[in-house]
Amino acid sequence: MKALIVEDSAAFREMTRNMLMARFPFMRISDAANAVEALRELARDCPDFILMDIRLPGKNGLELTREIKALYPRVAVIILTSYDFPEYREAAKRFGADYFLVKGTARTNEILSSIDSIVSPE
Repeated sequence: MKALIVEDSAAFREMTRNMLMARFPFMRISDAANAVEALRELARDCPDFILMDIRLPGKNGLELTREIKALYPRVAVIILTSYDFPEYREAAKRFGADYFLVKGTARTNEILSSIDSIVSPE
């Protein structure tokens, strides 16, 4: 199982990595701080899912999600953001995100439950 964390905050990437490793100790996890790094990681080692922030340097996570879904339609994208606006939720859905979770209100078990449904859909 492979994951990609796309988040500009190094501290949040590390916290997310630790959360994933606690639940999925054998998961391979890579991370990216921006769209360029994310696309490089995708081409190098395509993950099963991506945890995607919206606010990134350069291209935002919603646009990046649309691009990724066009190139890698089988990769699940979980938007994990601080910005809980209806227009962002609508754009995330329109651009192909599989889940939209809000940092601060999404509990760890909600995030992990979303991942569980991706990695073991039955």
